[in-house]
Amino acid sequence: MAGIRTVFAPRGMAAAASSHRISICLVLMLLLGIPSAHSQIEKLYIDATDLNILVDETHLLKLVQVGQYNETLLVTSHVQHPDIVQLVPTTVEIPGSKEPNTTVENTYDICAYGKSPGHSEVTFNVTPTGFVNMDSIYLRITVMHSNAINVISYIMGWIYFAAWSVSFYPQIYINFKRKSVVGLNFDFLALNIMGFTMYSLFNCGLYFSSEIQAEYFKRHPRGLNPVQLNDVFFSLHASFATFITICQCFFYEKEDQRVSTVGRGILGVFVAIVIVTASIATAGHMAWLDMLYACSYIKLCITLIKYVPQAYMNYKRKSTVGWSIGNIFLDFVGGFLSVFQMALNAYNYNDWVSFFGDATKFGLGLFSLVFDIFFMLQHYVFYREGKDFVMVNSSDEGSDMTSSGEGREFFLLVDSWNADEKKYNLDVKA
Repeated sequence: MAGIRTVFAPRGMAAAASSHRISICLVLMLLLGIPSAHSQIEKLYIDATDLNILVDETHLLKLVQVGQYNETLLVTSHVQHPDIVQLVPTTVEIPGSKEPNTTVENTYDICAYGKSPGHSEVTFNVTPTGFVNMDSIYLRITVMHSNAINVISYIMGWIYFAAWSVSFYPQIYINFKRKSVVGLNFDFLALNIMGFTMYSLFNCGLYFSSEIQAEYFKRHPRGLNPVQLNDVFFSLHASFATFITICQCFFYEKEDQRVSTVGRGILGVFVAIVIVTASIATAGHMAWLDMLYACSYIKLCITLIKYVPQAYMNYKRKSTVGWSIGNIFLDFVGGFLSVFQMALNAYNYNDWVSFFGDATKFGLGLFSLVFDIFFMLQHYVFYREGKDFVMVNSSDEGSDMTSSGEGREFFLLVDSWNADEKKYNLDVKA
């Protein structure tokens, strides 16, 4: 019946049906005529993605083509900064074949020449279009003054990583030796554990979550993951070491120290921000990546303010007893090497914009160094004769004090706590 209706259909309907069949035939012809447009997608690539070369150095790259096309293609490179790097030739011709072979592999040489220090991206396009998807094919080239400086910078990076990682243990050791946390500010500890927890969330999320990584690369398609394994280790280790220090506060002598009302209020604001952003992300109205960025901003804010309570406490006590100067030395070494590494890299790559332009990283590093120097001045200059103040009662057993009245309280200056004999070593001169 369908065939009869077609035969006796009106002239306009027959023409429409014929036109429809012609359209289908044209689509089939296109699909058969250029099979490589679909089957050969992303079959053209560069054998390197990141390249480091010296000034006046030439490096040989390979443009690799997997399979053949039935048309000649022209692959043209576009250098972001031609004054930094030059590619020769700028255009590679890939000849077509009447009988394409989908398994054959051809390579073409491209020379990258470093002209001056700096960073430059290289992108590629293919004409005619429609045969190869080149969106994911690119090249990052770094031209540097000296490979030796690059090696020194790498070594310095591991040194300051080690210094910062070890810097938590002098305080833990002093607390253990004194069996006391008197002199260690609890606001500092509370802010520190909050900051490193936020830092750990940010690092672990970007390093372990494929979904968050996909969101990051969607926004930065040619970027690298900013979080490396050593970042994850450092943040988790810092959180663990700070947690151990906080646990010491529950077992050792602490007098009447506690987290201040101001400190609790600041922590409450930060916790509220985390809860709100996490809730919005759970509801699907915010990307989890943005939630992690909020955590990183909290960490930055904490880094700016966390040293203030300890510095003020030292000022009030006119003493740094109980606050580890070893922690400060290691933190200073790590911060100094971090800033110095930034300066070396800026010179080696002629990239002073990143040195001064990254105000957050540079500012935080400089801010930490200033506080470290201030703590050293407090310890060695301002309060170098500082002792612990201890309140004793003349009626206490073993006090060995005589006075006109029983039960009178005295404030004494002490040098240290003798854990073996469970008594203070008194400063006789005091």
